[in-house]
This record gives sequence, structure tokens and C-alpha cells, in this order.
Amino acid sequence: MIRIMVAGGLAALMLCATAALIAVRFGLVPANADAKPSRLERWAASTSLRATVAREAPKEPDPLSVSDTNLEAGVKLYADNCMVCHGASDGQASNIALGLYQHAPQFGKHGVEDDPEGESYWKIDHGIRLTGMPSFAKALDETQIWQLAMFLKHMDALPPGPQAAWKKLPSQGGAVSRKIPKLPARTSALWEPGRDPISSTSRSAPK
Repeated sequence: MIRIMVAGGLAALMLCATAALIAVRFGLVPANADAKPSRLERWAASTSLRATVAREAPKEPDPLSVSDTNLEAGVKLYADNCMVCHGASDGQASNIALGLYQHAPQFGKHGVEDDPEGESYWKIDHGIRLTGMPSFAKALDETQIWQLAMFLKHMDALPPGPQAAWKKLPSQGGAVSRKIPKLPARTSALWEPGRDPISSTSRSAPK
């Protein structure tokens, strides 16, 4: 009886694995960024993220002192690295943010002040799989990441100086879009490798 149950379980596992392989091999698992993720994918991603953060995120508080200098440095780092996806203080999403597979939270509307700074540090440092959130471990040093985490933690209660810097950041709503100039007649003739379709100035194609 036990052998039959074990054999049945193994057969079921092999059947599931085969079905998954077929689905991937024949493109039945969506690869496009505008597809709605399945419940299984959302569950797996969110559950894994929570468990990983709980295990790996720093438990100690931010080692930097809360000061205008550190907060303003955090605002600048945010503007340089985060704003295009997470928006400015008005909470307006850029065209890039609107097109992300997992919509990036707009911190001007939905901040993460309730998250421990260690959690924000981990997410900035390592990024988040299955989303557009990259790892900044190779771009920012430890102090810079803590400054960013500090800004995110105190975003809703900034002192006057950092608050002014935060409010001064330009809105990202539609910032990526641009008006396309009217092309001359016979535009199809201009769409050639190494040719600029706007100015029709030839340039060498990248090798």
C-alpha cells in the first residue's frame, strides 16, 4: 500500500514537472511585461520576499545619525537613482513606472515609513527578483544606502531643509514621454540602419 502511494506521488510530481516544462517550452508562460502575473507567481514572489527579508535584512538600527546633512544626501541619492520609478513628492508615475511588470509604488502617495530601515536597506542593496527593482550594491556604498533608507523612513516628517529639497524635485508624471517631430514624406525610406529618422543624418551603425 505504501509503495503504491509513493509511486503515485512520484508519478504526480513527474506529471506536474512535465506539464511545467511543456508550458515553458511552448511559450504558455507569459514572458511579456504587460501580462498580469498569476496568483501562483504573486504568492511565490511575495512569500519568498517576506521570508528572505526576515532572514537577511539588518536588524540593527541605521548607524547614521538623523541629521539634515544625511537626509538631504538621501534626497539627492533618491533623485539620482530612484525617482524615475518611484516618483517625486506629487506621487505622479513616470512612463517607465507605468510600464513596469510590477508597478513601482509611488512614494509621494504610498511611502514606506512603516518599514524598518534594515528592510529598506536590504531591498536597495540587493534588489527584488521578479520586479524592476535593481540591486544598487555595485553603484552605492554602505553609507549611501543607509542615507537612502533614512530618507525613506522619515519621508513623512522631514525637517524644513530636507523637506524643501524633497518638494523641489520635479514631477515624474509623463517625464519620459516626448513630442515626436513630424517626419518628412516617405519616412519608410529614412528608417535604415545607421540613419537618424528625424534629421536624416547618416551615422555609422554600432558594431
